[in-house]
Amino acid sequence: MTTVGQDRDAVRALRGLRGLEDSRPSVRLRTALAAGTAPDPCFVGALVARCAIEPEFFVRDMLTWALTRHPASLTLPGLLREVRSERAQARSQALHTLSKIGDRLAWPAITPALLSDADDEVARSAWRAAVVLVPEGDEPALAAALATQLGRGEREMQLSLSQALVALGEVSAPALAEAATADDPAVRAHALATRRLLHDPDAGFGPAIEEAKRIVALAGAPQEGREEPC
Repeated sequence: MTTVGQDRDAVRALRGLRGLEDSRPSVRLRTALAAGTAPDPCFVGALVARCAIEPEFFVRDMLTWALTRHPASLTLPGLLREVRSERAQARSQALHTLSKIGDRLAWPAITPALLSDADDEVARSAWRAAVVLVPEGDEPALAAALATQLGRGEREMQLSLSQALVALGEVSAPALAEAATADDPAVRAHALATRRLLHDPDAGFGPAIEEAKRIVALAGAPQEGREEPC
């Protein structure tokens, strides 16, 4: 049972979050900073809700920081609901926040549907969160699931996936070896580039992917002396 004093404290705390609805990003940023500097259980719901609609990246990042300042037992229930939201930003930011909290109780929420989400930002956030939250022993299965996304998107998207697979370490090698024989040239090139980064992290993704594309192109080129059909 709450006391009158506790109710008053809750009302004051919630009033302090009105700045999250201000039209000025600087005010929203200061409000999120204040909420993380002086955490209060009453803040959690409003912080999670704002993550889903906040348009400014730097404010969203501060909202995530503020949530990490609260106990995971308070933040996880709301964030786990958000990863099932129909709003892409809600899913993406909730996954990003879960990766920062790092509590493996959130692992069951990282579903194959999220790892292959049609929204690129959601998928990228899911990849990063999965690498952080995966329980010991489940890494090979995660690597296999991530490998199904090889060849997806433009360079930044592919770099994010390569980084996730490299972060898992050698357990990614079998999935990359299989993907390197795929029918799709984009998948093969991405797998080869990622495999190079796995063994030489300093190679750089740009040079690795260009070299991989050349290898794939040469492998598919007509061999000298072989008659090609018209």
